[in-house]
Amino acid sequence: MPRRKPRPQQPSGRLSAQPRPMGDVFGQTEAGPNGEDYVVRTVPGARAVKMYRCPGCDHEIPPGTAHIVAWAKYGGEDDRRHWHTGCWRGRQTRTITRRWS
Repeated sequence: MPRRKPRPQQPSGRLSAQPRPMGDVFGQTEAGPNGEDYVVRTVPGARAVKMYRCPGCDHEIPPGTAHIVAWAKYGGEDDRRHWHTGCWRGRQTRTITRRWS
């Protein structure tokens, strides 16, 4: 019978009780629509489970659609916005159609 690999004695980093930092560790930094630095993360379609509204085109992003999440580098989680991938890429050539409140 084959032997099993021994399990590590320390839990992996995913199970740690410490809060996850926001910033370059989990996303890329890019220039946003207003020139500020934004942290950008892609959301695969399998992880997109809610309906969002894109601030670039003001259309809905349905569940199951891959998209981009962006927030100001020095902002908090409440500042996150969900964008269509194409709208985020074209952010420099158009204005934001929806007010961020």
